Amino acid sequence: MNKIDFEKDQEEVLTRTKEIRSLSDQVLKLRSLEDEMKRDEDALKEKQKEIDKISQDVIPTMLSEMGLSSLKLADGSSVDVKPFYSASISVKNREAAYKWLREQGLGDIIKNDITVSFGRNEDNKAADYANLAKSHGFEPTQKLKVEPMTLKAMVRERIEKGLDMPMDTFNVFVGNRTKLTRKQ
Repeated sequence: MNKIDFEKDQEEVLTRTKEIRSLSDQVLKLRSLEDEMKRDEDALKEKQKEIDKISQDVIPTMLSEMGLSSLKLADGSSVDVKPFYSASISVKNREAAYKWLREQGLGDIIKNDITVSFGRNEDNKAADYANLAKSHGFEPTQKLKVEPMTLKAMVRERIEKGLDMPMDTFNVFVGNRTKLTRKQ
């Protein structure tokens, strides 16, 4: 017959309670740091908006009203207002934009890439296609790559199964990450 050791049971409960409290403290600390980082990121975005407004609107307007495009300050620094340009072609306007460029003799700025995808174990077909293109005077560019998510899945699978994995060759890092999901 087993003896019940109430004192030992009580010690185990106290130890377990301390461990849970410690874990809880760490979860709260993680939550607090994530909240602080979010506030900092939001503040940084707001600061960037303020910088953009002053840089792109306030100072150019003030200098223009003074009839200036630059200004030297007493400390030796200077303020210059120079034009900057930005452009993009929306999907909706792509055809018209390309047509216009070609009509203006600017078609050479339109990059024309041709990509042919081959599946797994189709290396021979890919090589044949590259040779065919070369035989017709084209210089195809062949880029080989492994999709990052595919590589990660393969590494995880091999490590979990205890199979050989050259860690340095693939710059493998194995660690732990905590994800805290919150209610919306």
